[in-house]
Amino acid sequence: MSLDVMETLTSTRKKLLNEISGLSNEELNKKPSADTWSVAQVCHHLYLAERVFTQAIIYGLSKSNGRKAAPVPVQLTVDRTQKAKAPDMVVPSDDPLDLQSISELLGQSRNLFLEFYNQLDDKSILAEKSAKHPLFGYMPLDQWVELIYLHDERHIEQIKEIKNLL
Repeated sequence: MSLDVMETLTSTRKKLLNEISGLSNEELNKKPSADTWSVAQVCHHLYLAERVFTQAIIYGLSKSNGRKAAPVPVQLTVDRTQKAKAPDMVVPSDDPLDLQSISELLGQSRNLFLEFYNQLDDKSILAEKSAKHPLFGYMPLDQWVELIYLHDERHIEQIKEIKNLL
């Protein structure tokens, strides 16, 4: 991963934490409507998704006959006009979360990714192998890395929308 990608991962996560800092437990856990997520649920979803993305990258690397996939338009992830239903494995819990718990979960998922990533001797292999994404189909593993911060960006915008509705 280039330094730019690492910087973007860091700055996007910082932006997310800044967006939720100062919110009360009530504000974190209040849903604007019955069919939407709370800010805490959005953050729990980001935690779950980052863990799944990391697992997908590890799985893609472990496949001895892994195929190379053409790049896909992952930048579309940040387009909030395009709605997507979250796969069951990344649907957040209804359990309330406080700011400290959210921060710890997001730290855990990021540390899991970085521990794996920093052990990779040859990061260029990420462009040569792929894993199947539920929305994009097979995509290169380096795009899974990019998707981590793009997904955060998408949901930072969702959090802003939720905050405006509270």
